[in-house]
This record gives sequence, C-alpha cells and structure tokens, in this order.
Amino acid sequence: MTRFIKYAILIAVAIILVPLSVANRHPVSLSLNPFDPQDPRFTIPDIPLFWVVFASLGLGIVLGGIGAWAKQGRWRKEARVKRREANKWHREADELREFKEQVETKPGLPGPGGRNAA
Repeated sequence: MTRFIKYAILIAVAIILVPLSVANRHPVSLSLNPFDPQDPRFTIPDIPLFWVVFASLGLGIVLGGIGAWAKQGRWRKEARVKRREANKWHREADELREFKEQVETKPGLPGPGGRNAA
C-alpha cells in the first residue's frame, strides 16, 4: 500500500515537473548581486530557467530538512538519555538474576528444620 502511494506521488510530481521544464527551457542570466545586477563577476549567464527553479526547490528541501533535524534535537537527546537509563536497568536486572542463580545453586546451611522462632 505504501509503495502504491509513493509511486502515485512520484507520478504526480513527474506530471508537473516535465511540462514545467519543457515550458521554461529558455536561457536566463542569474545575478547573485542584488545591488548591481549587471556585475559580471556574480552573474551566471545563459542557464535554463527550469534549472534555477529546480535548484531553488532542491535547496529549499535541503534547508527544510536541516531545520527539521535541528528542531528535533531535544527529542533525540531525550531518547538517548532514556536508552542509556533502560540499558542501565537491564544490566542491573541481569546482574541480579545471575546473583540469584548463584545463591540458589550454592549449598548453604540447612534450615532450622521446622522450628519457629516463637
């Protein structure tokens, strides 16, 4: 079911992106200097417009992923702390089980033989 949904989304994206790239293939100049757009040092000449659109979409996806990852840092830290604590308690439980097995297997002094303390 998830594979079907993934393929359906990919087909929908392809249906949108292919006509977008065909319709916007004329060359443009990308100026990276907002104060002097004619500055040739910071201008990328004659690149297809769809490359600019796709690059900006890709950059947005990467920056959004980094932002989401940074925002979830608190939860990852809490998960690490809980995992360490759980491992500590598991180790302690294993040690107590081993100790109990050692105590039960060692022959000890016989019990009082049915007498009570009263």
